[in-house]
Amino acid sequence: MQARKFWVSGQVQGVGYRYFAIRVAREMGLKGWVRNLSDGRVEGYAAGSAHMLEDFEARLRQGPPAGDVRHVEVEDASVDVRIEGFDIR
Repeated sequence: MQARKFWVSGQVQGVGYRYFAIRVAREMGLKGWVRNLSDGRVEGYAAGSAHMLEDFEARLRQGPPAGDVRHVEVEDASVDVRIEGFDIR
């Protein structure tokens, strides 16, 4: 299992982006969370296999129909085994 943090910028708040990310992550069986940041970005943390994380990143880059993703920053993170499910923080 691996983990990554994501920071997504563009028109990603007020367009259902967090709910999109949750739906995709739960469908894929990832564990983690997503939240809005005060600077207009969305931050997320996801843990799963390398392949699942790559697929999740690709979906985050697409975003929901009402959104406009301009940039996704990704960095490796340590796995937090206490996290269960995928939720909004």
